Amino acid sequence: MNTTPALPRHGTVDLQVNGYAGVDFNQDNVSVAQIRQACERMAADGVAAFLGTIITAQPEVIARRVAQLAEAHEQDDLVRSLMVGIHIEGPAISPADGFRGAHDLKAVRPATPELFLPMLDAGRGLVKLITLAPEHDAGMATTRRLVQEGCLVAAGHTDASLDDLKAAADAGLSLFTHLGNGCPMYPHRHDNIIQRCLHLRDRLTPCFIADGVHVPFVALANYLALTGVERAIVVTDAMPAAGLGPGRYTLAHWEVEVGDDLVAWGPGKSHLIGSCMTMPQAEANLREKLDLPAPAVDRLIRENPAAVLGLSVEKN
Repeated sequence: MNTTPALPRHGTVDLQVNGYAGVDFNQDNVSVAQIRQACERMAADGVAAFLGTIITAQPEVIARRVAQLAEAHEQDDLVRSLMVGIHIEGPAISPADGFRGAHDLKAVRPATPELFLPMLDAGRGLVKLITLAPEHDAGMATTRRLVQEGCLVAAGHTDASLDDLKAAADAGLSLFTHLGNGCPMYPHRHDNIIQRCLHLRDRLTPCFIADGVHVPFVALANYLALTGVERAIVVTDAMPAAGLGPGRYTLAHWEVEVGDDLVAWGPGKSHLIGSCMTMPQAEANLREKLDLPAPAVDRLIRENPAAVLGLSVEKN
């Protein structure tokens, strides 16, 4: 008998939530009450399941922040029902400018199984997804071990060659984190990480931030036309301004300025730091900006992410 819980009929699934409604999951001493507060707001916004996301920091700091989420999951029924897992984004990503994005250079390091195993222990079985750069995973040993441990592995913040991506996929790599971001503004016009990932669209499922800022809508439409909605996922990459509005916020070690345009900028508008988008906004963008029909939207924000997490879905 299948005992996997089914999602509510209209609930969305978000694989990348760094924080929400003023709560930053990437700080120390985040309380169970604060994590519940974020979950309450996500539930009000129709989110049925999400992965709490911890970004690059020193390994012991990541483990500590993962443990905070795991503790809230154990102690609070609402957190347990919505936060179905944890996503660790980094620290084994590309150290190169542009590819590194907003991640802390001092904490970036190559991938090894020994780097991640203490983080998995801290998560008490909740770590479901890890984003890394395959070109910094020697022999794809870490990818292979993480998959053996029951984790999904995504490429992201990477300039992996096509051969490296193929080798990683052979080792179990299955996703690509926020394709079109975590790369320089001006890469090679043909030989770039976006083209390489799209070439492997039958093996790697790309995730996209559908806010029109991280990926312009015309580009997103082109990408989805190539992958098909059956082979893509939309995430928010939400940070603490999500669900609120303009102001000053944090994400990990960053001070983030959010203006009236609801774009989360680092100091001097040097680069984006997460997204202020909510899932209802993502759904509206997909319908209104890309003119996608309701079944296609449902695939992108509910059915496909639920499937990669092994959640059963009631059909709308």
